[in-house]
Amino acid sequence: MREVEFHNGNTMPQIGLGVFRVEDGEDCKNAVKHAIVNGYRSIDTAMIYKNEKSVGEGIKAGIKEAGIDRSDLFVTSKLWLDDYGPGNVEKAYDTSLENLQLDYLDLYLMHWPGTDEDLMIETWHEMERLYNNNRVKNIGVSNFMVSHMETLLQRTDVKPVINQVEYHPYLVQNDLKLYLDSRKIVMESWSPLVNAKILDDETIKEIAEETGKSPAQVVIRWNIENGLVTIPKSVTPERIEENIDVFGFSLSKTQISRINQLNKDERNGPDPATFTGNR
Repeated sequence: MREVEFHNGNTMPQIGLGVFRVEDGEDCKNAVKHAIVNGYRSIDTAMIYKNEKSVGEGIKAGIKEAGIDRSDLFVTSKLWLDDYGPGNVEKAYDTSLENLQLDYLDLYLMHWPGTDEDLMIETWHEMERLYNNNRVKNIGVSNFMVSHMETLLQRTDVKPVINQVEYHPYLVQNDLKLYLDSRKIVMESWSPLVNAKILDDETIKEIAEETGKSPAQVVIRWNIENGLVTIPKSVTPERIEENIDVFGFSLSKTQISRINQLNKDERNGPDPATFTGNR
């Protein structure tokens, strides 16, 4: 599995399994287990997904069946807005660990910037504390725009290793990518397949035919070629296997350019500038 390196010297697999909108239960547990057995070494969840317990069970079963150690896996979870602020962050982190049956996380993210700048900064200071006390391997953010990143970097000490954002051929966010690259902060895409919507795009289907790959593999490979970490979601065993099988081919510069040109600045999820956590 190819890895990306963070500015702190730690690394992360470039592809992982996302479990957003996967209900707690057997499907979630089995998807995580199947992913690990079939070579995935990164699993991404969040407190607000309400499936950390099943993810934890899947991790346990997957580690056992794959014959690997916990240290071979990279596990991410996220702090929800309700738990922002002094005195809340460590408690929320411990709850996630308990749910996942883990002693530590490889990556803990602030899930959204929120609309209260001071609260965002106070919360990041708590995240820094977790990191400085060696309770978590890496800390980062999710859904932060350039303006949020600027504020964070100006008012805090520990730079996030990653920013996980909505990113797909209809929302390329090139200015954000250039900004993060210039500061050696990795960009990670959630919803890379736009809930399967992108798979019916004519350009994507054409490139899939040209490469002999599936539309999903083309989009995931495009993420890889653009230097992102990506976490496609699936609970279907065949799709889970297909989504990681993207290292045996590459896209031409022309094909990458054709996909880049599909950008419409079209969000599938909430606007980070205004989102307060009400779902």
